[in-house]
Amino acid sequence: MKTLIYIIVLSVFAGILGACNNEFMERYPTTAVTPENFFSTPADLETYSNGFYGQLSLKYNDLGSDNISHYNSGTTTIERVMRGEIDPTTVGDWNWGDLRNINFMLENARKVSGEAGEINHYMGIARFFRAWFYYEKVKTYGNVPWYPRTIQTDDEDLLYKAQDPREVVVDSILADLDFAVEHIRSDQHNTQVSKWAALSLLARVALQEGTYRKYHTELGLDDATSFLQKAATAAQTIMEEGGYSLDPDYGSLFRSVNLSGSRETILFVDYDKDLDKRHNSQTVFDYEYALSRSLVDTYLKKSDGKPFTSVPDNEEATLHEIFNDRDPRLMNTVMQPGFTIPGSSNPYRMKPFLGGYIQIKFFPPGEDHIGWDLTYTDLPVFRYAETLLIYAEAKAELGTLTQEDLDKSVNLLRQRVEMPAMDLATVQSEMDPVLEQRYFNVTGPQKGAILEIRRERRVELACEGFRLGDLMRWKLGKLLEKEPEGMYVEGLGAMDVTGDGVDDIAILESSDKTGPIDGLPNKDDLSLYFLKDDSGKLTSFYLEFGDHGHIRFTRNLDLSKKFIEPKYYYLPISETQMLLNPNLEQSIGW
Repeated sequence: MKTLIYIIVLSVFAGILGACNNEFMERYPTTAVTPENFFSTPADLETYSNGFYGQLSLKYNDLGSDNISHYNSGTTTIERVMRGEIDPTTVGDWNWGDLRNINFMLENARKVSGEAGEINHYMGIARFFRAWFYYEKVKTYGNVPWYPRTIQTDDEDLLYKAQDPREVVVDSILADLDFAVEHIRSDQHNTQVSKWAALSLLARVALQEGTYRKYHTELGLDDATSFLQKAATAAQTIMEEGGYSLDPDYGSLFRSVNLSGSRETILFVDYDKDLDKRHNSQTVFDYEYALSRSLVDTYLKKSDGKPFTSVPDNEEATLHEIFNDRDPRLMNTVMQPGFTIPGSSNPYRMKPFLGGYIQIKFFPPGEDHIGWDLTYTDLPVFRYAETLLIYAEAKAELGTLTQEDLDKSVNLLRQRVEMPAMDLATVQSEMDPVLEQRYFNVTGPQKGAILEIRRERRVELACEGFRLGDLMRWKLGKLLEKEPEGMYVEGLGAMDVTGDGVDDIAILESSDKTGPIDGLPNKDDLSLYFLKDDSGKLTSFYLEFGDHGHIRFTRNLDLSKKFIEPKYYYLPISETQMLLNPNLEQSIGW
């Protein structure tokens, strides 16, 4: 039977900077969790800490990154920043409610009577979630204030403190994670935070900070090496002691209704149809966005492991041709022609105005999953594949990567999908010019290995919410200025997008220019899409060369995007927060 993470209702104070008095602060609803009526036994700590699991960020897309061609439902935060729509007057307030809940438990855990190891286990879980909370804050704002305890209304030192230096906050995050690794049990079910989940977060944070400090030289922090070593060591500990291995089927990890038996899944969130605990990953499929040509082109050829971009005329590969002789992970990420939605008897016709490369990774397996918030597949939080990639990247950035390291990390990922192994000598001597141009600021004695490991990370972790953060830590925000593209269209007229040899859709200049499809016997059965509306204005998409080429998007013609460095690597602090606490300093560049 699956383990359900029960989310309890916590007593949350509206904010740490509220205008309220001490008498009010000491009043609690009769149903609230208070020091007076709770925190007696380790079981109380377990119950309270179960409420922290709602903090886990579960992502099944890469919105905002260069893995996405077009987002039809609006603009992402980073896009709004680049278009000048976000500033201190328009950005939302930062929120500290989750931190207060965590610190509240840590302060009161000392009142609990019980076995010390059990108490420390739950304190470790609380510190795991505090580290998670601050990890997200540092990624968003850079420098933030570290609050080690809950704040009372008369605690002016904390109420009006300035940000702590990045170094202090990150060191505090790692101290929390060191405690968590030492004290959280290793034999937890994989729906619960375990020692291995704590090590996974430690490895993730250390890699983030190590590469951030290496590439963001404007910070003036020259200790990237120590963080990269921490990342490699944490990952290696999981590899040698955790007992994890890769599941045999890559695609099933993202459409499974039961990941309990997965030896790859270190931590996941358990969704359940019978308990009406569901999510919305069915929206990945041609609903509001599609994947980019940049991502699709990244997948290697299967026969020889060479870049797809080295194939003659690859720029004109059609929707059918892009899947020929490719890394099988492409077919588990992007819809192939002929795909049928559960419950339908006909192959799906894609919508070209989103770009044509439809995401199927995380698309659920059955008809009863299809509909708003109806999906109940389990969602991974940490999986062993990420551990292997962290290990390889950290070692390459340190300049100490060996072929043996590759064989026990990246090459296990390739072996699973029957791809040729990565050879260190080859990637060092034969660098892909496309990767060299894309990752133009890569340095170090193992540059070629770094480039190829970045390819592997992009492919393996596609659509899992990592890509935008990767670009930001590598100081590659400028890549977001590049106009995204979708599939290649050979010319105006009808085309087969389902793979049955029969034309299904037609792309035409406008509704009054139907010449390319006039006379076709199945003209009336075609789904029609126009580049211009009846007034002659461009619709939402156009073709690269007018009547052929890759699909591009009109919004990018109307609204320019500019990435200002280093400013846009951070969100600004809201004007409201700056007024409430005049000791705060605005984020870098703002």
